Amino acid sequence: MAVETERLGRTLVITLRREHKRNAIDASITAGLDAALNELEDDPELWCAILTGGPEVFSAGADLTSGPGDPTPRGGIAGIIRRDRTKPLIAAVEGYAFGGGMEMVLCCDLVVAARSATFGLPEVRRGLMPDFGGAFRAARVLPANVAREMLLTGRDLPAERAERLGFVNLLTDPGGARAAAIELASQVTANAPLAVREALAIVNAEISGDEEPSWERSDAAHARLVASADVREGIAAFFGKRAPNWQAR
Repeated sequence: MAVETERLGRTLVITLRREHKRNAIDASITAGLDAALNELEDDPELWCAILTGGPEVFSAGADLTSGPGDPTPRGGIAGIIRRDRTKPLIAAVEGYAFGGGMEMVLCCDLVVAARSATFGLPEVRRGLMPDFGGAFRAARVLPANVAREMLLTGRDLPAERAERLGFVNLLTDPGGARAAAIELASQVTANAPLAVREALAIVNAEISGDEEPSWERSDAAHARLVASADVREGIAAFFGKRAPNWQAR
């Protein structure tokens, strides 16, 4: 099973279980994550959820071999990227969250990370750009220059710097992100659920606004890149474990 769920009182713990592929997002991850988040939304006994990749890695991003599968009706890409949620979702990050993995974290409302965790948007190293919303969502939760730094250089963002910048809510020792996220979720679920949902809806609407124009620009840019020779070279270089030879065409 690519995605497992565990109910802890009012909290649903959602764990990606494709560790042998570094939790790369394929059709099985998309289907499992979509089902788990549908369960969260539809079950009145669930008030909060935690998304984790387990003790080693959160997610390496989209599977470059098979792709993430078809978008789902309620969640869009990966079953989460364009989902309308009413209940809080907490990311618990160990290891790295790169590319689509980082973009899944950007879908969450709170972030708990081990000090050894790392975030990144390395798509430019493959001739691509983040097309799961990261190109415009990163600057909403990070300072603009830091978002540009990640998008233009592909450099990683260590968890300790991310915490100083306000992106990570809680830092833990390695191996402690899940437990700390469960404790944080217990603080959320101790409050009145309807009040939490109303507050979440207001703050997220203020942060995100209408994303449709951003998605249109992102989709058009991604389509141009996918048709380029550079993206073919970037992916070939990645699988060939060599430096790419960019041609800007």
